[in-house]
Amino acid sequence: MTSIGGVEMVDWNLAVATATRLARPGPEVSRDEAREIVAELRRHAKAAEEHVRGYTRMIPEGHEPPDTPVLVVDRAGWIKANVAGFRELLKPLLDKMQDRRSATPGGAVLGAVGGKVTGVELGMLLSFLSSRVLGQYETFAPPSRDLPSSDGGGGRLLLVAPNIVHVERELDVDPHDFRLWVCLHEETHRTQFTGVPWLRDHLEGEIQSFLEETEVDPSTVVERLREAAQSLTGNRPEGESEEDGRSLVELVQTPGQKEILGRLTAVMSLLEGHADYVMDGVGPQVVPSVAEIREKFQQRRAKGASRLDQALRKLLGLDAKLRQYRDGERFVRAVVEEVGMDGFNRVWTSPNTLPTKAEIAKPADWIARVHRKAES
Repeated sequence: MTSIGGVEMVDWNLAVATATRLARPGPEVSRDEAREIVAELRRHAKAAEEHVRGYTRMIPEGHEPPDTPVLVVDRAGWIKANVAGFRELLKPLLDKMQDRRSATPGGAVLGAVGGKVTGVELGMLLSFLSSRVLGQYETFAPPSRDLPSSDGGGGRLLLVAPNIVHVERELDVDPHDFRLWVCLHEETHRTQFTGVPWLRDHLEGEIQSFLEETEVDPSTVVERLREAAQSLTGNRPEGESEEDGRSLVELVQTPGQKEILGRLTAVMSLLEGHADYVMDGVGPQVVPSVAEIREKFQQRRAKGASRLDQALRKLLGLDAKLRQYRDGERFVRAVVEEVGMDGFNRVWTSPNTLPTKAEIAKPADWIARVHRKAES
């Protein structure tokens, strides 16, 4: 446990309580309707598994990957799951901060106060995100009493029912088609991690390397956060436009982290773009209104929401995530058109065959490196 004198560096329980209290209420549905929605999402997740495996050919016939649960959750359930994930991933960084603080006079008191403050801040962040996430393949969280994990620790697929219902109503699309369409995207992520045994450990290793590089000097972190706050409030340095502002992830990093972040960005672009490509590839055969859904959903992504919402998206790096969908999908499409699906699947051979950030933008370079080099 990461604590000083029994006091944790982050008050995780306070984070859950804060996020749950601040989370927006979901759309109004009757109890019977809620049961039907949950049952339908579970059916669609099962159907999507077969569709995605057949389309991607990532899992050889007759091979059964580790079983991972599909959980239909509300916003509070999503919050609990993600706090568990944060707690697991951030442990090395918090241990490092604990060592630094325990050597400081009055460190235990600072730890108690800081843990409360950080718990509230994390709760506010999660409350903002909890109404926006439709689904998530949660890779790193340990098993919990509230949200089960697979026996092999391989992850679990979360579908956030109130958010799916909210968006399908907002877009005015066929709800049954939209629910299956969402499940196709999220099931692709589950197939990526269950079909590529080394992927989870590789990603976790990159994230831990990123965290190990983190500067834990409080004055440095405060200065970086001040820059982030200036970009959010519009009080930017002279000559810097709104488009020039960097996300919090970009601001709070060392030179070593920039290199790691470049690799992580490439991997996330691949995973998100692949999921979008598969979703659209399978869609026409099983989702009758897929063209309408895709068009309206893309318009929603592009339009964004209020200025505050857009500012928070930029600050948290969510704008970068939207670019990952677009750039990654273009990469996957270009590679499949050139070398076919089996040729694209060489990307899953090892960490060395993953595309670099530069190759995401220039798929021909990846093909030349992985295919032409192997054939010569």
